[in-house]
Amino acid sequence: MYITKNEKEFSDEYLNQGYIIRPAADLEALEWMSKQFIYLISSELEIDAESDPQDILNHIHNKVSISELNAFRLKIIQGINGIEGFREMYFRVARPYLEALVGNELAMQLRVNLSIQFPGDSSSLLPVHADTWSGDSPFEAVVWVPLVDCYKTKAMYILPPIPANELNQQFVERAGNNSDDLYNSIKEDIKWLEVSYGEVLIFNQALPHGNRVNDELETRWSMNCRFKGVFTPYGDKKVGEFFEPITLRPASIIGMAHQLPKTS
Repeated sequence: MYITKNEKEFSDEYLNQGYIIRPAADLEALEWMSKQFIYLISSELEIDAESDPQDILNHIHNKVSISELNAFRLKIIQGINGIEGFREMYFRVARPYLEALVGNELAMQLRVNLSIQFPGDSSSLLPVHADTWSGDSPFEAVVWVPLVDCYKTKAMYILPPIPANELNQQFVERAGNNSDDLYNSIKEDIKWLEVSYGEVLIFNQALPHGNRVNDELETRWSMNCRFKGVFTPYGDKKVGEFFEPITLRPASIIGMAHQLPKTS
């Protein structure tokens, strides 16, 4: 393959372990997004917007109850997706990595998602799953951006490619009766990811992944958004409904509009 040394490094790592973790490609874009969160939170909760952002985010569970969490999260999601330029900033944080792993003609999810996981909260769990199990295209990659340092149970886990392939071959026997049975069948093989603020995680969403109860003392804040090649196959989530082309090149624009001369 005619790829650069860096691209080969990203590719090998992604194929072998199912993810890469790298410094944000545009730290200014990340810090801009973090400020938008603080503005929205301070407006919603009447918190001083000049306070330390990491302190606000890590200890938001002292300001919002578990019963209020989902409504609060949905308000913040609506807020960030209503900010002009937010998705572009999100893309900038991971752009060179996506171009190496996915391609340079990309479609991006229309909305950026947000996870907020309080310490000890069992109501915000994401059971073990692969996105392809529910109709997502295997050609997608997820860009996962933490707003705080995420480690141990404050982060997420992923099942690496080799044990994931073994699971696929033995799925009926190992799935059990519920998601806990499935988790228990893979827990010795999962990899807990450590992603600090200022870093970006890109992972293969066709691999089983999820989270567990956050046993740390701080709240997890992480964004996620899917990207794929514009011309790769789509699953149940189609372009125009769930994805939007963001980096079409001139030859593609010309090709899609091309018509042969009328001969009759």
